[in-house]
Amino acid sequence: MKRDQRRILRRDFVKSGVLSAAAFSPLFVPRCVFGDGVNVGANESVKVALIGLGGRCAWLCNHEFPSVSGIKIVAACDLMQPRIDAFMNRYKDLKAAQGYTDFRKMIEKEKPDGVMTITATHQRAWIAAIAMQMGCHVYIEKPMALTIEEGRYLVNAARKFNRITQVGTQQRSLPLCKWACQQVQNGAIGKIKVVQAPNFVGPNIWTDQPQEPYPAGMNDETWDTWTNQAPLRPYHRRIHLGWSNWRDYDAGGLSFGVSGWGTHSYDQVNMALGMNETGPVEIILEEECTIQNSGKFVARKPTDDETGAAYYGGAKVTGPRAKMKMFFANGVELRLHLDGDRGPGLGCIVTGENGKIEINRHKLSSNPKELTANMPDEFKNKRPESVYHIENWLECIKNGKKCNADVEYGQRSTTLCELVNIVRTTAKVGEKITWDPTNEKFKNNEKGNELLKRQRRKGYELPDIS
Repeated sequence: MKRDQRRILRRDFVKSGVLSAAAFSPLFVPRCVFGDGVNVGANESVKVALIGLGGRCAWLCNHEFPSVSGIKIVAACDLMQPRIDAFMNRYKDLKAAQGYTDFRKMIEKEKPDGVMTITATHQRAWIAAIAMQMGCHVYIEKPMALTIEEGRYLVNAARKFNRITQVGTQQRSLPLCKWACQQVQNGAIGKIKVVQAPNFVGPNIWTDQPQEPYPAGMNDETWDTWTNQAPLRPYHRRIHLGWSNWRDYDAGGLSFGVSGWGTHSYDQVNMALGMNETGPVEIILEEECTIQNSGKFVARKPTDDETGAAYYGGAKVTGPRAKMKMFFANGVELRLHLDGDRGPGLGCIVTGENGKIEINRHKLSSNPKELTANMPDEFKNKRPESVYHIENWLECIKNGKKCNADVEYGQRSTTLCELVNIVRTTAKVGEKITWDPTNEKFKNNEKGNELLKRQRRKGYELPDIS
C-alpha cells in the first residue's frame, strides 16, 4: 500500500471511528466528569480500563492488581487483536471485561471512571489527553511525555478538565521512600549540600532498515496508528518491540536509561529536596557526550553505608552518556555521576552537613547508621511496589484530592530527563546553561529551546484545549 493511501485510511479511520483528536466534543458525560469524586461512593470499586497490553501491563496483572483494593477492570485495549485475545483468555477472572482495538470506542461504550495508559512513551500524551477530554481520570505510566512542551500540555489539560492524575513514579507512594524524604526535609542530616544520582544512558538514533513482515494483528493501518506522532517508518520489530531504545519514541527507556530508570531516580531527588513543582536553574556538561556502557562493572563489595548495586542487577547497556551537574536556586548541587554498577540505580544519595542518606526504593542506608536504623516498622514496604500507588489514585478519584505523583510532579521529573538529553546534545563542555523552571525555557541556549517540542504527524495532533 502506498503512503498516500495509508494517510487516507488514517483520515477515514479517525472520522468514521469516534472522533478527531484535534476537534473533539464529548459524546457523553460519565459520572466522573466533574472530577470531585462525589459520584464514586466510598465503598464502591473504581471502574478502570487498561490501554496497552504489553509487558508492563502483564506485570501489573500478575503481580500488582491481585493485591489492589477498590479496582474493577472493565475493559482492555490494544491495537493488535491477537494480543487482546491472549490477554482476555489469560485473565479470565476479569469476567465481564471487554477487549477493544480503539480506546475511544472503549471509553464511549464502557464509561470508565479512569484509564491507565500503559503504552509506548510517544503515544501516551495523545491518548491521555483524549481520555481526559472524554471524561476520564488518568494513570499515566512514566515518562508521561516525550517532550517538555508535551508534558506542560498534559498539566494544563488535567487542570482544564479537573482530572485526577497519577504518574507512574511509584516511589512517591512507598512508605520507606516517604519516610526517608521526611527525614531529609526535617533536618536529620542538616542543611543539604549535594545530591548524587546516576549518570544514565540516553536514547540511540534509529537508522532506517528494510521493512520486515508485520506480525499477526499488525498491518499498514495499525502500524500507522502505533507510530502516532513519530515519523512513519518501514515496520521493523526492533522499533515495535524495542521502542524505548530510540529517540523518536522515548528519551532513553533502557533499564539504565535516562527516562527509564532516570524518571524514578530524578523524581526521588525532587521528592527528597521538596522540589516537586520547580527545577534546576543552572546545568553544566562536564565531559563530551560519547557512546559508553553504563558502568565499569568491576567486582567490589559495597561499603556498609551503601544500599548496594545488587538490588537493581547492574544493568549493562550502551548509549550516549556524559557526566553533568545541575544547581537549584537554593544552592543544592545535583551530581549525575554514578555508574550502573554502584549506587542507588532507582534513587539518590543526599548529603548534608551532618551525614548522608541513600534512598534506593526498597532499601535505605546512611552514615551515621543510626539515621536510618530506627525507621518505624510501619514505614517498611510490605506490599507489591505499585499497589500503594494505584490505590492512592483510586482513593483520590473518590475524594478529589491530589495524587502522590500528580501530573505537575511528573512533569518536573520528566523535565529533568529531557534536560539531560538536550544539554548533552547542545552544550559545550564547561558551559553554564541557564534554565528558567517557571517558564520552562533556556535563557542562553537557543538550540536547546528548539528541542523543547517536536513536530507531530498530521492526524496525531494534541486536542485543542483552549
